[in-house]
Amino acid sequence: MAFFKDFKTFLMKGDIIALATAVVMGAAFNKIISSVVADIIMPIIGVLTGGADFSQQFISLDGNSYESLQAAQEAEAAVLTYGNVIQAIIYFVIVAFFIFLLLRAYERTKKKKEAPVVAAPKGPSQEELLTEIRDELRRKNN
Repeated sequence: MAFFKDFKTFLMKGDIIALATAVVMGAAFNKIISSVVADIIMPIIGVLTGGADFSQQFISLDGNSYESLQAAQEAEAAVLTYGNVIQAIIYFVIVAFFIFLLLRAYERTKKKKEAPVVAAPKGPSQEELLTEIRDELRRKNN
């Protein structure tokens, strides 16, 4: 029974709940970024590169020349789809950029929320306090 109690305690820790929340938010964020890359960024890059569709860029390893990736796949030819790697790199850079922007915005709000540290008012030094105590004791003894 102690095993299940320990497991329940483990699951109810704040770290596990925060991790689960982060995973769910990450999955949702991934959908947004995928859409931004596929629907906005890649068409712009395609226009800038003269209409090149990176997902269709490949090298046939069997030496034959195929007119499209689909034709090479239908012929069951071995192909290197380097265009997918280019898209993955672009995707990674965009995700890193969005995460950078989010963390930067978070850090800025965090700095604004932190109250400025006010120095504690200066009081008497230890020597001054001891002197006052000594003087008070002398006065009481006299």
